Amino acid sequence: MPRLNPFAWFGRTSLTKLWDTAIDGHVVSLAWSAPLGLLAAASAEGPVALFDAKTGARLKRQDMGHDFGASCVAWSADGQHLASAGQDGKVRLWNHATGEQLHELAGGAAWVDRIAWCPTSNLLASTAGKKLRLWNTSGELVREYPDHPSTIADIQWQPGTATLASAAYGKLSLWETAKSEPVREFAWQGSMLALAWSPDAKYIAAGAQSCAVHFWIMKTGKDLEMSGYPAKVRELAWDATSRYLATGGAEVSCVWDCSGKGPAGTEPIQLEGHKANISALAFQHRGVMLASGGEDGQLILWQPSKQRGSLALAKHDAPISHVIWSADDKFVAVGTADGALLVYEVS
Repeated sequence: MPRLNPFAWFGRTSLTKLWDTAIDGHVVSLAWSAPLGLLAAASAEGPVALFDAKTGARLKRQDMGHDFGASCVAWSADGQHLASAGQDGKVRLWNHATGEQLHELAGGAAWVDRIAWCPTSNLLASTAGKKLRLWNTSGELVREYPDHPSTIADIQWQPGTATLASAAYGKLSLWETAKSEPVREFAWQGSMLALAWSPDAKYIAAGAQSCAVHFWIMKTGKDLEMSGYPAKVRELAWDATSRYLATGGAEVSCVWDCSGKGPAGTEPIQLEGHKANISALAFQHRGVMLASGGEDGQLILWQPSKQRGSLALAKHDAPISHVIWSADDKFVAVGTADGALLVYEVS
């Protein structure tokens, strides 16, 4: 088990460690089921583990996971269905009560990169190489979309709808569950790494290989770009009001104000506190706080709208790989590169 640094600094916000544990290998993905009170964690070594979100007790289930490593874990919108993806080319659906595998789904390539549950129905999208597929909870293939021109980098469902965005080199595409062809496309000659819809669905942002953030306005189709980051941008997070877009790609998180005429020609809010590049970002679902995790092992809480420095921080011995808030915004879960898994209460 990795050694956990017990030091935590308490500022204007209380950040109290509720529990900590560890899994084997790098934590690549975390997912919270509020209805079941469970936290799922996926490891680059392959295992998928389930924990009681309040106590940290690991549920004693039969082996869950993927040969060669897991890449993603996700609960359905109703919090009842658990899926994982892995480097064995499979998507797996699990019985969360027993750990039994319910269905094994073929992603279509050597490994499955992304999975995402539709917010309006229990349909699961998966990506593997150029393949984008849609599944139901019975493990049946509902739809296979045309191959993308290049490897799919990310997928994100539009908030509150059955419209799915996919990013590949040179193109952002929008898909619907009932149609096999894209309903809308946005051309851009660049390589996208990550997508993030604003909660009001008016904007979609893409972190880029070119050390930039590309940004589309859905109503008009117009786009703009925020460039000059020192590293590739893989970390994106919108606040609940869709006003603020937080971005990584540096030691400093740049937060863009997208109100009014948008961020074009403006200077971002700069949140300084990390000593190495940011590796994870997550805004509260309804609150105003932003959690950032860094390669320096620090978890820092901010309120960008106030811009008064950090609210609280906690230090860990390894880079932070994933940060996720509970549905009620009272807890934040953290996974690290050496397998540590912690839950903090925020008050």
